[in-house]
Amino acid sequence: MNRIFGSGKPKGPPPNLTDCIGGVDSRAESIDKKISKLDVELAKYKDQMKKMRDGPSKNMVKQKAMRVLKQKRMYENQRDNLMQQSFNMEQANYTIQNLKDTKTTVDAMKVGLKDMKKAYKNIKIDKIENIQDQLEDMMEDANEIQEAMGRSYGCPEIDDDELAAELDALGDEFLLDEDSSYLDEASTAPSIPEGLPGEKSNRDGVLVDEFGLPQIPA
Repeated sequence: MNRIFGSGKPKGPPPNLTDCIGGVDSRAESIDKKISKLDVELAKYKDQMKKMRDGPSKNMVKQKAMRVLKQKRMYENQRDNLMQQSFNMEQANYTIQNLKDTKTTVDAMKVGLKDMKKAYKNIKIDKIENIQDQLEDMMEDANEIQEAMGRSYGCPEIDDDELAAELDALGDEFLLDEDSSYLDEASTAPSIPEGLPGEKSNRDGVLVDEFGLPQIPA
């Protein structure tokens, strides 16, 4: 059968928008180069026309310039169409890429949700609440143990009123200790006289009798 009808050619990969955009951009660049050449030729004709007088020769150059300008306009239209096609394909390619990214994100979210459900199955709320209750009970027991360890015993019972009166008395004692006015009174008090009554001392501090003679200590 293959010998009679021949075998079909193997199908190539489907067209790719990115490749199509590259081909269109390449064609637009090629047309831009042609337009640049026509601009150079057109400028040459314009320069010739400025230097020529009116007549058949100038009209001939003008006809050439008109033909070049017409070609330039045609190429510009083609280039604009190609650029518009490229832009449209780029927008389509951008939209397709966004859709692919969105699908990838949704697929990842599905996988994450499935993993979350599996992990949630291993967690029992009742067990967590039971553990919390046990911890609370243990903390209360620990506090009771600390209170029992710090309990005082063997101490005589003391009336609270007696303690309050003693505390007030301690406050008065502290105020008396802070009062230093007695030091001022002691500094201004008269000095204690030395020697026996009737005895005097001279300028050098030596004790003398009533006749002014120095006293010999016994």
